[in-house]
Amino acid sequence: MIWMTVGNSRSKDLTELEMLSEMVTGARFKEILLVLSWSEMMAVRGCDDEGRKRSSISPVTSPKNITQNREVSKLSAIAMAADTLPPLIAAQLNYLLTHSPHSVKVDQIWSGCKNSNLPDRFTLLIPFCLDYIKWDVIYNAQYPLVAPDIIFAAEDDIFHPLPFTGEAEGDVQTPKSSLCDWNSKDPSRLLSLIHELRDLYTSYQRKRVGEVDDDRLKFEISTIISREGIEMCTGGGIEKAEEVKFAVPLLDMDLNKLVHGCPWRHQQKIYLQVVYPVIRKYSSVPSAPRVKLVSSSELKALFSIEDVKLPPWLEGMCLAEYLPTLEETLKTQVLEAVASIGVRRHFIEALAPLFGRPIEADPVFCRKATVLAASGVFTFLVHFFLPTQFPKQQPVLMLQSSQHFNSQGTPVMSPVLTDYPWSPRWEVSQMAERIFEFLVEECLNFKKYCNETLLQQR
Repeated sequence: MIWMTVGNSRSKDLTELEMLSEMVTGARFKEILLVLSWSEMMAVRGCDDEGRKRSSISPVTSPKNITQNREVSKLSAIAMAADTLPPLIAAQLNYLLTHSPHSVKVDQIWSGCKNSNLPDRFTLLIPFCLDYIKWDVIYNAQYPLVAPDIIFAAEDDIFHPLPFTGEAEGDVQTPKSSLCDWNSKDPSRLLSLIHELRDLYTSYQRKRVGEVDDDRLKFEISTIISREGIEMCTGGGIEKAEEVKFAVPLLDMDLNKLVHGCPWRHQQKIYLQVVYPVIRKYSSVPSAPRVKLVSSSELKALFSIEDVKLPPWLEGMCLAEYLPTLEETLKTQVLEAVASIGVRRHFIEALAPLFGRPIEADPVFCRKATVLAASGVFTFLVHFFLPTQFPKQQPVLMLQSSQHFNSQGTPVMSPVLTDYPWSPRWEVSQMAERIFEFLVEECLNFKKYCNETLLQQR
């Protein structure tokens, strides 16, 4: 913490701390002051354990190093289902949302009876080919032991996934469906049903793509069909299809295991979306497909696919030729992103000798840290936001007052600060020192900004 004045006696130290506690209305800082030990009080005032003066500018050591960000739980579809659906149906839905390897979402829940307050049906958003398909799951609240009906989208009117058990084509028997011997008391049955239908839907879409009259598409499919996890779909009917989309999983590596202690519940993947325009017989030269990298939003904490420069698609190139070069580049950048976590962690550790221990820090990806600082009796927080490209890209700083609040009751914040001395070639200790020196002056400007903000509200 930046502290501009230093007391000369123990009684004065306590008096100013008590006064500071009264002035600071932020609940977090009040809690911090309540648990300060004597040695920590002396650290606040720049003195040693005997009350002797140490320096004219010294850090405040926070009483507690909070190494994890507290995640605020949100109202999820799981909780909503448990509160509104009949118990047996809720158990099925909760199990699906909790245990599915796909990020299945609930779009809406409603009742099949106009005069009933007991909902018994819902719409699922199921990930497929880097998009979502909507399926309505129809239970009957009056007969909760009966298996549900599934209603597919109107454009999939020819999708008939579950023929009657025992129907045969020649001597081949149809596999047994999850709907057979339905057990409503087994919460995993809906999960099994949805996964079975999704697998059948994947095969259905692959068959439709294969029926599109385009020689280039047929060749592309033949070269990558053996690749595990690839999905494809048509944009419209087979006769009117204008384009065909491919979702190609990249990197044969477990991204979740690369980051120690990562909070990801679903398996993280990076995909290449390839969109081929359908070539008619009368067309001349086939145009290059549109390509784009896609990943889950959670992966952005580690690695931003927007920083990847896609290799050019050369004339006459096929997808099987394009993928190896892309994957090699992508793998290198992902491993560099994992290694940069350690660099960011060392930078956050380098803040402690100058600012005191951070009161908050991101322990997994080391993307954020917050320290408590003061100039005289003006106390404020310094938020550090570290980019994935650190140290090539410098941290973004933001100051937050502990004593000034706007008309909505929220603390006054500074604009983002990036105009300070920085070089990616410096040692992390020098980076922290230069930021500290910058903030010694900048905190005075911020205090003036806070006071002007309050005057404008009057």
